[in-house]
Amino acid sequence: MESVLVSACLRGVPCRFDGRGKASAEVIDAIGDRRPVAFCPEVSAGLPTPRRPAEITGGDGHDVLDGRARVVDDTGQDVTEEFVDGAQQALEAARRAGCTEALLMARSPSCGRGTVYDGTFTGALRTGDGVTAALLERHGITVRPAPGA
Repeated sequence: MESVLVSACLRGVPCRFDGRGKASAEVIDAIGDRRPVAFCPEVSAGLPTPRRPAEITGGDGHDVLDGRARVVDDTGQDVTEEFVDGAQQALEAARRAGCTEALLMARSPSCGRGTVYDGTFTGALRTGDGVTAALLERHGITVRPAPGA
């Protein structure tokens, strides 16, 4: 059976920064008959739940991986190392399970695909990907924002 990596919060795991999950019928439909591999890069890297909201400053996840941008929480604490470590763990989990696709949480600094919060903590978005989305794509895994996320 084919596997798909899915943001754990989208499977109802209460691991979002605010301590909630975000399961939906749309995500279940998008998974279809594939085996979901639920994974939260932030929690896997040791960040607590709940935790301070974090955003990428100075670019997107590709820029973070290339050392041109940072991930900081809303107090200014640098959490880049945790986000990169979590992304690496997500890649390893996807490889172990044979995932060729990932359905990830929208707008997140780790999982966002296509748009992410812009680093101002105002809810504004910028074009780009989160750290995990960027790393997965660099390694040939198709990343899609989960519907309804």
